[in-house]
Amino acid sequence: MNVAIVTVGDELLAGTTTNTNAAWLATQITERGSTVERILTIPDDRALIADYVARWADAFDAVIVTGGIGGTPDDVTVEAVADGLGRDLVVHERIRDRLLEKAAAFRDENPDLVDEYDLNLDLDAAASIPEGATPLVTDAGWAPGCVVENVYVLAGIPDEMKATFADVADEFQGDAVARTIYTPAPEGSLHDALEGVTDEFDVTVGSYPRGEDRPGRLRVRGTDERAVEAAIAWLRERVETMESPASE
Repeated sequence: MNVAIVTVGDELLAGTTTNTNAAWLATQITERGSTVERILTIPDDRALIADYVARWADAFDAVIVTGGIGGTPDDVTVEAVADGLGRDLVVHERIRDRLLEKAAAFRDENPDLVDEYDLNLDLDAAASIPEGATPLVTDAGWAPGCVVENVYVLAGIPDEMKATFADVADEFQGDAVARTIYTPAPEGSLHDALEGVTDEFDVTVGSYPRGEDRPGRLRVRGTDERAVEAAIAWLRERVETMESPASE
């Protein structure tokens, strides 16, 4: 499965919020044997989000869009996904009923806060998802995510995003496997081995250079486990290796 990740938010581009969601999602997806082929960060721009959703839904097996699904005017992701897939927004009654219960519980638990502030909760807006979408509702947050066609819409707040992803994580199982070896050799000395291994085996190899306090890494990835293991053995015969730092 090839996957694209779109993280949405003006605050991400401004640097006021660190984009941890993309790295976390990429790790989760890769560990499940699928491949992340694109990661993109874009602003809260409805037309721009819709454009990427429309094009990438056709280009990839799955597109994850995270961020911009809260209840403020700058949260336009759900509307944009509906636009990109040519669907109307509809109020999902089961979501609305659940949000009504959560709102009532919040008022009961926070009477002073409710008295002090004018809380404007637009339940219809919060419960609206693209027509035909499957809602993703958790107790971790307010606004629900959803799945529509091959597009997964998740919250931007990391805890909420992780809780929602847990409901769909099994859908990202793939057949890719990866193995890593470590080397003290400088990257410049590895050219022939890196070129040769991809000529010999149907695998891809990523080379990550050493630093002052870390060894270099060679990560071999492919869809045939035997080919990956054979490529690792081939590299071990040609590259100086060392134990993983984690096992020291």
